Amino acid sequence: MWHDKAVALPFRRKKEAPLVDDHAGEARVDPRTKNLTKRLRAGEVAIIDHSDIDRVSAEALVACNPLVVVNAAKSTSGRYPNLGPGILNAAGVPLVDDCGPEVMEVGEGTRVRVTETGEVYAGEELVATGTVQTAETIAANQEDARAGMNVQLKAFATNTMEYVEREQDLIFDGVGVPDVKTSFEGRHVLVVVRGYRYKEDLAALRPYIREYRPIMIGVDGGADAILEEGYKLDMVVGDMDSVSDKALTCGAEIVVHAYRDGRAPGSKRVDELGVDHVVFPCTGTSEDVAMLLADDKGAKLIVALGTHNTLIEFLDKGRPGMASTFLTRLAVGGKLIDAKGVSQLYRSRISNWQIFALLLAGCIAIGAAMASTATGRATFGLVSAWFGDILRWFGSFF
Repeated sequence: MWHDKAVALPFRRKKEAPLVDDHAGEARVDPRTKNLTKRLRAGEVAIIDHSDIDRVSAEALVACNPLVVVNAAKSTSGRYPNLGPGILNAAGVPLVDDCGPEVMEVGEGTRVRVTETGEVYAGEELVATGTVQTAETIAANQEDARAGMNVQLKAFATNTMEYVEREQDLIFDGVGVPDVKTSFEGRHVLVVVRGYRYKEDLAALRPYIREYRPIMIGVDGGADAILEEGYKLDMVVGDMDSVSDKALTCGAEIVVHAYRDGRAPGSKRVDELGVDHVVFPCTGTSEDVAMLLADDKGAKLIVALGTHNTLIEFLDKGRPGMASTFLTRLAVGGKLIDAKGVSQLYRSRISNWQIFALLLAGCIAIGAAMASTATGRATFGLVSAWFGDILRWFGSFF
């Protein structure tokens, strides 16, 4: 069979249609998953080249509701127990794995058919054959990957020490932090990264944002998340590869994250848009740049939302430099409050129906109390006469 019940849902959309049609759709092809999800539509075939599919990418794919995800690479390489394949499986999105680089040659928009055994056809031509992932195979891959975590932990520790040697002046003394126009002194700062549950967490912080009016910093795509919620964006920090032109031209200050040698590929894009910007060379990640900048410029409190703070998340990010985030958090110290997952901290157990029932019961109680008094009965009489006049007025038109 194609897969277990957890991933069979997409192929039940058209029960009356032939099986071949249920597996066929237009192809959207891109080696970078986050670029693909910007144009992927429901019912299309997503073709990616993504080793170790991470959680954020998997959730973005699920939101697009593709017919099937075809991966040229291994979705779990064994480097660490990544969460992406399990998320796709649980959401009912089939995954065909390890199809090889040939599948990336399928043309954008080509009609693609994927069989139950993992064969990928472009028209009538067989272009690739992969492995269909099920709940059982994903669990087995995860178990094998856990055995390699010792190696990853040692590598992470080594990267951390190397980063300390390269960037200790920046992290602990602020050497190399550029001057910016935004005034941080004594202000709260909210750093928004497009990480796990960032939309829910940002919505949960609405009362805090309304009361304290923090400086809003969007890290790459986090800038668009701020604008989508209707907030004023004060600063965009990042390498500018996943932020929209709208965010870059909204009037926010732009800080381009550059390599330590000064190379800043993101500067070309903002130059083409005619937007002023400053460059911040740093070996770490863009979220590190945002935190170090806010700390150096005198922010009173830094609230981080959607950032990475566990070893699995660092490995999910797919960058050795993620060790820098660990050190950045140590340097920022007591100023930093991690708001990731705040939407999961407390959820009201009172439903809307319960609130309605409570209000209705209160109205009935008030009505009963008023009906027991002469003043209340007189009020009801006046209201009844008023409604009677209105009804007669409407009736005069018919």
